[in-house]
Amino acid sequence: MTENTQQQPASNPELPTQYAPAEVEGKLYERWVERGYFTADPKSEKPAYTIVIPPPNVTGSLHLGHAFQHTLMDALTRRKRMQGFESLWLPGMDHAGIATQNKVEQQLAEEGKSRHDLGREDFVERVWQWKEEYGGKILGQMRRLGDGVDWSRERFTMDEGLSKAVQTIFKKLYDDELIYRAERIINWCPRCLTAISDIEVEYQEDDGELVSMKYGEGDDTIVVATTRAETMLGDTAVAVHPDDERYAHLVGKRIKLPLTDRTIPVVADTHVDPEFGTGAVKVTPAHDPNDFAIGQRHNLESMTVMDERGVITVHGPFQGLDRFEARSAIVGALRSQGRIVAEKRPYVHAVGHCSRCKTTIEPRLSLQWYVKVGPLAQAAGDAVRDGRTKIHPEDMSKRYFDWVDNMHDWCISRQLWWGHRIPVWYGPNGEIVCVGPDDEAPTGEGWHQDTDVLDTWFSSGLWPFSTLGWPEQTPDLKKFYATDVLLTGHDIIFFWVARMMMFGLYAMDGEVPFTTIALTGLVRDERGKKMSKSFGNVVDPLDWMDAYGSDAVRFTLARGANPGTDVPIGEDWVQASRNFANKIWNATRFALMNGATVEGPLPGPDEMSATDRWILSRLYKTVAEVDAYYEDYQFAKLSDALYHFAWDEVFDWYVELSKTTFMGGGEPARVSARVLGEVLDVTLRLLHPVVPFVTETLWTTLTGGESVVIADWPKDSGFRDDAAEREIELVQRVVTEVRRFRSDQGLQPGQKVPARLTLDGTALAPHEGAIRQLLRLQPEGEAFHATATLPVAGAEVALDLSGAIDVAAERKRLAKDLAAAEKEKAQATAKLGNEAFLAKAPDNVVDKIRGRLAKAEEDIERIGTQLASLPTA
Repeated sequence: MTENTQQQPASNPELPTQYAPAEVEGKLYERWVERGYFTADPKSEKPAYTIVIPPPNVTGSLHLGHAFQHTLMDALTRRKRMQGFESLWLPGMDHAGIATQNKVEQQLAEEGKSRHDLGREDFVERVWQWKEEYGGKILGQMRRLGDGVDWSRERFTMDEGLSKAVQTIFKKLYDDELIYRAERIINWCPRCLTAISDIEVEYQEDDGELVSMKYGEGDDTIVVATTRAETMLGDTAVAVHPDDERYAHLVGKRIKLPLTDRTIPVVADTHVDPEFGTGAVKVTPAHDPNDFAIGQRHNLESMTVMDERGVITVHGPFQGLDRFEARSAIVGALRSQGRIVAEKRPYVHAVGHCSRCKTTIEPRLSLQWYVKVGPLAQAAGDAVRDGRTKIHPEDMSKRYFDWVDNMHDWCISRQLWWGHRIPVWYGPNGEIVCVGPDDEAPTGEGWHQDTDVLDTWFSSGLWPFSTLGWPEQTPDLKKFYATDVLLTGHDIIFFWVARMMMFGLYAMDGEVPFTTIALTGLVRDERGKKMSKSFGNVVDPLDWMDAYGSDAVRFTLARGANPGTDVPIGEDWVQASRNFANKIWNATRFALMNGATVEGPLPGPDEMSATDRWILSRLYKTVAEVDAYYEDYQFAKLSDALYHFAWDEVFDWYVELSKTTFMGGGEPARVSARVLGEVLDVTLRLLHPVVPFVTETLWTTLTGGESVVIADWPKDSGFRDDAAEREIELVQRVVTEVRRFRSDQGLQPGQKVPARLTLDGTALAPHEGAIRQLLRLQPEGEAFHATATLPVAGAEVALDLSGAIDVAAERKRLAKDLAAAEKEKAQATAKLGNEAFLAKAPDNVVDKIRGRLAKAEEDIERIGTQLASLPTA
C-alpha cells in the first residue's frame, strides 16, 4: 500500500446535494492562481518539466480546437506537478501580423480612412491601442477552461524581450549568410497586399477555363494553352522540348506575340513535357515560378504586367482592368482575331488562395528577404532521425521529413506595417547595414530602414527559447530549456513545428527545442465533418461550459484524443461527461455520509474483506495503466480507463457491495470506510489533471488537504490480489445473470422477489447479503415455491415468481418470440444450404446471414431456458 501523506479531513465534511459547476469553477481557479500553484521557480531543485503554449492569435477567441489542445497540455503539466516536477506551462499570444492589421484596417474603413491616411507610426500606435482594448480575449477564456498556466510569465511576440530576440537572430543569420535578399517569384495576395509563404496558400478545386491560342504567323505558328490568359501580355518566350521534332524549325526564331507589338523567341528547355497538350508552353517569367526558372536559364526578360492589386499596368486596351476582367477581354480580343483554337469551360483545376482572406493568389516577381533553409532544415531532420526529438505518433514522422527534406528557401518579408520591422538600413550609395539590438542604426541623409516586416512565423519560431529570456542567459532559460513536449495539431507541422526546430537548434548550439512532438488531430462534429461556419456546425465551447461545466467539456475532449487522429465531438457526449461528474459527486457524498476516511494507515490484507482487497487490487492496476497511457500520450485510453474504473467498479460495484457492510457496522464497516477513503482519494487524484474542478472540491472535502493541485500523484503500491478479483468476478456473474433473467421476465428493477440461494461450498457464501441486496431478493419464507432455478458460477439461485408475474401472459409472449427466432433460423439455414445462392452472393452478404443464424440459435436457447423456468401451473 502507499503511505497516506494527506492532511486530516475536516470534521463532519458535507457536500451540497448537487454539483453546480458555475458556482465553484471561477472561485477555485482564482484561488489556484492567487496561491501561486502554477508559478514555476527556476531556483527549485525539482526536475523541470516545460511546455510552451502554441501562442493563439491576439485576434482570436477560444474555439474547440484550442479547448482540445489546452485540455491535454493542462493534463500533462498538472500530472507532472503532482509527480514532483517544477512544472512550467508558459502562456502567451502571437501578434498575428496580417490578421491583426486587417482588423484595424477594417475599423479604419468604417471611419472612412485607410492606414495611409494615418501614416505608419500612427497606424502602428492604433494597432497597439486595438490590442490593449480588444486583443487577448482568449486569455480570459483560458481561465474558464482551467488552464494551469504561469500567468507571471505571459509573453507576446512583440513585447520588448521577444523583439530583441527577433533582432538578435536576424542579425546572426544575416552575418552567417543564411539570410539574403533576392528577386524571385513569390505568392502575392492582392487583398492583403503582401507576400505570403507557400504554406499559407490553400489550394482548392476551382472552375476555370483552359484556352488554346495561336502565336506567330504562317509557318511560324505555334499553339499554347493557359488558364491565365491575362498573363500573355507579359510573355517573353515560348518553350518547347529540345527533342520535339515538331518545333525544331522554330527553336531560335522570334515569333509575333498577339495583341502586342513585340516578338518573342522560341527556346528549347527540358522542363517542357512534349506529351502534355501541344508540347509548347508560353513563358511569363514575372508571373509564374516555373517560367521564372526557364527565364533564368535562357536569360529572358521578366515583364511585370500587373500591380500589387492585380490590375493590368501595360498595353492600352487592357490597362486598368482587374486581372479577371482582363482575362475575359483578352480572350475576346484573341477570338476576334481568329487566334483561339480551343476553349474548355469549366476547366476544374487547383488554384491557390490566401489562407487568411481566401483571395486567389497571384504569383509575382518581387524583391524579398529569404532564409537559406538548407543547413537549418538538415539539422531539423537529423534531430528527429537520431532520436533527440521524438515525434508521436511515430507514423507522423513521414510528414515531417517530407517537409524538412524538401523545403524551399523561406520568404520572410511581408509588406505590412504591423510586425517586427526588418532591421536593415539602406544608404544613399547602395550600402546595406543589418543592425543588431545593441548596434546603433546609421543616421544621416539618405539612410532609411527597410519598410517590410517579418513573417509572423519568424518570431513564433523562436517561441521555445525567446519566451525564456534568450538571448540573455537567464535562470529561466537554464532551468526550463529544452522544453519537454510540444503538443500541437498535425496541421501546423509545416507552419510552426519545423520553424521552431530549425531556429532552436541554430540559436541554442544544437540543443533541440523540445524532446517530444506530440501531434493531435483536429476537432470535428459528431459525424466526423469538419467544423465550418458555412456548414453551420461550429460550436462555441463557452456555451457548453455554461451549460455543463468546464470539466464536462474537458473530459469529452480528452476521451476523444487518440494520437494524430481527428476528434469527433457532439453535445450528447458532453452531457454524458456532465453525468459522470455528477456520478463522482454523488458517490463521494455517499462515501462521506458513511464515514469514508483517509485517517490512519490502511488495514492489513488479513483485516479486509475480499471486496476490499478486490477494489484495492483494481485500483493499483488502474494507477499503473493510467501511468502507461500518459507516457504514451494516449489520452483517450487513460480517460476511458478512469471512466470505467470509477463508474463501473467503484461506484456501481464496490459502493453497492459495501452497503451491507456499512449497515452492519462494527469493525468490518470501519475497515471498508478506510478502504473507500483510500480508493476515492487515489481516484480523485488520478482524475484531477483532466477534470480539475470537481476533483478539487471533492478531494479537499474528503481529505482536508490544501489542494489536489499540489497533492502527490498516486503511485502503484504493487498491491495485487488475484484471488479476491476472481471471487468478486463470481459475485458479478451471479448478479449480472440474475438481473438479466429478471429483466427478461419483465420484473421492475426494484421489485422484490423471494429467493433461495445455495452458495455453500463456493466463494460466494460470504457475499449472500450483498447479492440479496443488489438483486432485491427476499428470504424464502414458509410459503416459498421455486418457479425458476438458475445455476450460475457454481451456485444456484431459486426464485419464486408466482406472485410477481402473469405466467400465462409471459408464456404467450415468450412462445411468440420463440416462433420468430425459429422462423429466422429456418430462413437463414435454407439460404446457407443453397449452393447456387452461395456461389453468387458476396462474402459480406453470406457473413451477414451466418450472423443471423447464430443470433437466432442463441435466442432459441435463451427463450427455451426462460420457458422452462416458468411455473407449469
